[in-house]
Amino acid sequence: MGGEFEGIKDWLAKQSLSAVGQLAMAALILVAGYWAARVVRNIVKRIMTKAKVEATLVSFIGHLVYIALLTFVAIAALSRLGVDTTSFAAVLAAAGLAVGFALQGSLGNLAGGILLIIFRPFKVADFIEAAGVMGTVEEIQLFTTQLRTPDNKTVIIPNAKLTGDNIINYSAKGTRRVDMVIGASYSADIKKVKEVLEDILAGDSRVLKDPAATVGLLALADSSVNFAVRPWVNSADYWAVYFDTMEAVKRRFDAEGIGIPFPQRDVHIYKHDTD
Repeated sequence: MGGEFEGIKDWLAKQSLSAVGQLAMAALILVAGYWAARVVRNIVKRIMTKAKVEATLVSFIGHLVYIALLTFVAIAALSRLGVDTTSFAAVLAAAGLAVGFALQGSLGNLAGGILLIIFRPFKVADFIEAAGVMGTVEEIQLFTTQLRTPDNKTVIIPNAKLTGDNIINYSAKGTRRVDMVIGASYSADIKKVKEVLEDILAGDSRVLKDPAATVGLLALADSSVNFAVRPWVNSADYWAVYFDTMEAVKRRFDAEGIGIPFPQRDVHIYKHDTD
């Protein structure tokens, strides 16, 4: 009887030592894993910061990496304690899949936001045209981008729409070409019209000398001779130069006696003798 008791006692002692060892290893895995997760998160954030990635994305990706590593560490610790983590991992995978389907649209917007922040097709204060809207970029978030239209409306566009369509950034370059078509009457002297148009552009200090402005005969239209007037300006001066040039053309053409035609139609009336 005493021998059996001693045997049970030894077995319990061995099991206790084994359990303590497993607990110690699990604790070591948790501590080391927690430390490693923090180190990896900081390294990822440091690399992204040096690459001049947007601060919002740096924080988001760093937090995501940290949570993912801690999840793996927790699973490894539970496995060390003898817990079957296969079903646990399957549940996590199924939950992730379900959440992914439920948030499919939001995840698309998130992916679009990440692409916008990484590749930077535009930045805050740029004037862009995208997703059928024109406006000044006020804010770029992970899921949406906010624009202010020229008539002071706020438009919030899902990022998936922005990345899935053409983006025209009018502020990306420092200069822009103003494209105008000016019509003159067929009776006007072509040389004089060109000289007047060139003189108008030369008198505007906002028109750049390089590249040089273009003034050329564009088309012999139905009721007018159309001239292409294409000066280069700083992007910020685009609309001011456009409006002022149009007004200057009307004033100079009136002063120089150059006719500005409007659509006309000749009507011929034929009288038939009914007798």
